[in-house]
Order: sequence, then structure tokens, then C-alpha cells
Amino acid sequence: MKKIVFASFLVFSYLATHAQKDFQGMAVYESKTSTADFKSRFEGNREITPEMQKMIEERMKKMFEKTFFLNFDKSASIYKEEEKLDAPGQGGGGMRMMASFMGGGGTYYKNVKDKTYKVDKEFMGKEFLVKDSLKTYNWQMSSETRVIGGYNCFKATAVIPASKTDFRNFRPKKEEEKKDDKAKEETKEGAKTSFMDQIELPKEITITAWYTPEIPVSQGPEGYWGLPGLILEVNDGKTTILCSKIVLNPKEKAEIKAPSNGKEVTQKEYDEIVTKKMEEMSEMNNGRGGFQMRMSR
Repeated sequence: MKKIVFASFLVFSYLATHAQKDFQGMAVYESKTSTADFKSRFEGNREITPEMQKMIEERMKKMFEKTFFLNFDKSASIYKEEEKLDAPGQGGGGMRMMASFMGGGGTYYKNVKDKTYKVDKEFMGKEFLVKDSLKTYNWQMSSETRVIGGYNCFKATAVIPASKTDFRNFRPKKEEEKKDDKAKEETKEGAKTSFMDQIELPKEITITAWYTPEIPVSQGPEGYWGLPGLILEVNDGKTTILCSKIVLNPKEKAEIKAPSNGKEVTQKEYDEIVTKKMEEMSEMNNGRGGFQMRMSR
């Protein structure tokens, strides 16, 4: 009898370990960013016709509303935007470049075991592979709960510095702020104004996350992680990312593999490259009435 019990225990342990090793899940997330600050800039403008306003709103919706897929196991995940075909006349280089600043494009790979991430990005026609350590979130846990998609979730919050290369939290400056800045600039010899002078970025952003211990993996959308359960919703400044579907142990397993293409850089190096090029484009736009610039390969 003891032999049977012992043998049963070994079989159960093997199956449990094997199931844990092969565990995988897939989650669909809908990302939406508020465009109210930008809409207020062209609403009521007599120079913008209703047709132009409709076109602007459609393009903004395309940039600020996206669908993503997260494939994950116990230690790693890949997060990727849903692939869509561009309509004729909608795939301009400027629009693609702006879209890359809205959280889309490329494959975001997180390894919570090694606490590292890799994401491939394309900027100004050049491919980069951003490789760095995962951001450490000082999560403040709460007893507040809610149900998302049938899963019981708990609330957690954290405060982080705003990213200079994530345009989702940029906002146009108010008219009085621009006048003050202009007055200051006029005191400088040869001073110029540009697109970058018209926008501002907050110093810090409060992150609100809802996670479910019912799916005990320390994963989430984009770079979010570090909670004792899958993150099903994140509010990041003006952006809300909400899980709309979950499939645990799907029949077809996804290959959770880190991207490898592009010039390898750290996050800091990539941010410096983007910031520098945006400043250059802003100056060219100010001097020529439009930017025409290519990044050397």
C-alpha cells in the first residue's frame, strides 16, 4: 500500500511540474489614449474644415487606439501590436514615425526571472534593439478589488518618472504658457520657436494597475510587471490598457522568444538618440516649413 501511495505521489509531482513547465497563456489588450488635449487645439478653428477635422480624428484614433497580444509563461512574455494593413494614403512616413511613439511597433520581450527586457524598434529608417534591466516599480498594494473579465483583481499604484520618448503623455502647452516662454526666448539672441516648444511632458506619472492572483504570473502589458498576478488593466497617465480576452494553455503554443534584429542599445542610449533627432527635425521644420530628414544607416 505504501508503495502505491509513494508511486502515486511521484506521478502527481511529475505531472504538476510538467504542467507548470508547459504552462502558457494569451491575453488581448485594448489600449486607448485620451486625445482631448489635442482635439481642443483644432476644435473651433475656422481654418480647419469639417472634412479636415474628420480626417485628423480618424488618424488620431488610429495612433491612439491599438490592440495588443500578450503571450506569457511563468518566466517570460512577448507583447506585440495587432498587425493591420494600412489604407491607401494612410501609411505616410510621418504617421508611422509618430505611431512608433504611441506604444506600438516591434516585439516587447520581458523575462521576469532574469529581470531583463528586449524590444526592437524602428526609428527614422534604422532598426534598434533596446536591451536593458526591467524597471523596478515601487508598488503600493491596496485591498480595493474589482472584477475584470470574470477574474477577481486587486489594485496597486506606483509613481514613475515620465518617459521622454513616450508621446502619449505629451500635451500642448496652454496659450499663456507659450506666451511666457516666447517672452523669455525673445531675450535670447537668434532664438527660434519650434514644435517641441509647443508641447510639454509631466515629470512624474502615477500608475494604477489591477492584477489577478488567480493567474499567478508576474506579467502584464508593455513593461509592466512585478505584481503577484497577471495585470489585467493599467492606467498610465492619459492611457488605459484593458484586457479584453484571456486564454490559458491554448492548444497552439506561441514561441516566446526575444527579438534579435537591430543595433543593440540601452534604453538611455535610445532615448538620447530619439530626443536628439526630434530636436534636429524641429529646427529643420522651423527653418524650412517642413522636415525632410533621413537617418544615415
